[in-house]
Amino acid sequence: MVDSLALAVSVPLVGGLLATAIPKRAQALGLLASLVAVIAVAWVLVGVWQEGSLRSELGGWAAPLGIALVADGLSAALLAMAALVALGVGVYATGYFRRGDAAAHFWPLWLLLWAALNGLLLAADLFNIYVTLELLGLTAAALGALTGSVEAVSANLRYLLVGLLGSMTYLLGVALLYTAHGTLDLGLLAAVIQPGPVAASALVLMTAGLALKAALFPLHFWLPPAHANAPAPVSAALSALVVKAAFYLILRLWLDVFAPVVTPWAASLMGLLGAMAIIWGSWRALRSERLKLLAAYSTVAQIGYLCLFIPLLQALPPGSERDDLFVALVLMALTHGLAKAGLFLAAGLVQRDAGHDRIDDLGGTAQNMPATTFTIALAGTALIGLPPSGSFIGKWILMTSAIESGQWWWILVILVGTLLAAAYVFRVLSRAFNLEPTPRRFVTQARTEVPALLLALASVAVLGLAADSLWRLLGMGEGA
Repeated sequence: MVDSLALAVSVPLVGGLLATAIPKRAQALGLLASLVAVIAVAWVLVGVWQEGSLRSELGGWAAPLGIALVADGLSAALLAMAALVALGVGVYATGYFRRGDAAAHFWPLWLLLWAALNGLLLAADLFNIYVTLELLGLTAAALGALTGSVEAVSANLRYLLVGLLGSMTYLLGVALLYTAHGTLDLGLLAAVIQPGPVAASALVLMTAGLALKAALFPLHFWLPPAHANAPAPVSAALSALVVKAAFYLILRLWLDVFAPVVTPWAASLMGLLGAMAIIWGSWRALRSERLKLLAAYSTVAQIGYLCLFIPLLQALPPGSERDDLFVALVLMALTHGLAKAGLFLAAGLVQRDAGHDRIDDLGGTAQNMPATTFTIALAGTALIGLPPSGSFIGKWILMTSAIESGQWWWILVILVGTLLAAAYVFRVLSRAFNLEPTPRRFVTQARTEVPALLLALASVAVLGLAADSLWRLLGMGEGA
């Protein structure tokens, strides 16, 4: 019987290897591998929907000796979002990268990144998570430097070094756990971990390493230059998928593996860092002079919103209210991933059309590129949290839970962050509708505009109007 979990990882991996071996057919092989990978992820999603969770023990070796892959509602939801973004980015890249070294190098690296991401989301033990985390960081840094400019290479070299530091810190925590318990399987560790110095030290080390990779304030310094100077399809992937994968691991560790270790004080500290990220990231986005830099700082703020959920989840007892809050967290993560992918892809089109992405000089964009401007508006709707976007539902539940748990002060942070998000989104749109047109450099192709528009539309229409399906999906898996 064919294993859907193994296919979700192996298809993009094999595609990347074939694209490396046959560079003249890299684009065709990349698109074919992308389509097959989407089908494999859809197969996983259907399996989780029907059975609640899936587990595959590769080679027939059970834990703790073998390598296992596990999919539940949480990992299946993120796999699906990653597949949509990856397919959209792949189609967009066929029109964005013209023939040359950048086009030839993009597809092998891109498919390897996708394979690493799927492997990370499905990995059932901490060491294989480390392996996929390393591969994810290496491919992301290489993709970010594809343009070869001094700014891109410098920014992504910094990102690479920061990523290696984060991975090493994470690995130290893994070593502590293995020394103490003799296993790295997530399920087995969750059953044996108890509060103590070893568990606390491991939690701190692993969280610090992952916080670096997730660009959680104040460890976000590497993200704005890396995302702003990368090619548009790469920026979309970095913001929508790579930093989200690191936060996914933080969520798994805090809510599942280290649940007995997490204290209200620790959860509140994570919420405080999230609050600072919201205010600082939103303010810097408002003050940014470039559209891609605005989008990068917005990512810092959106990661902060996800961190606000942690103290509330820690305070609420198991039950329907906590389950709803958990689904709201995932809904906001998915909405941000799709919206930010659409926004970065649109920003790339604006940059190529005008020759720059200076916000104050975007006059005529709405007249020259109406579909792209509409994409920016849709993505902005999701980032602000306006109805009917998924982030509106997530913020509403977040504020309701803050009141019910007695932590009302988080509402003030949410309101300030929402106002700042509205300000920087409307700043961009107001400049775009300015009637002083800038010269056009190329004719926008449908294969670049349509993926950006569909991803932004999905963040508003699909996740906002069909969010009840996510409740069912997450209610059936282990993650809820």
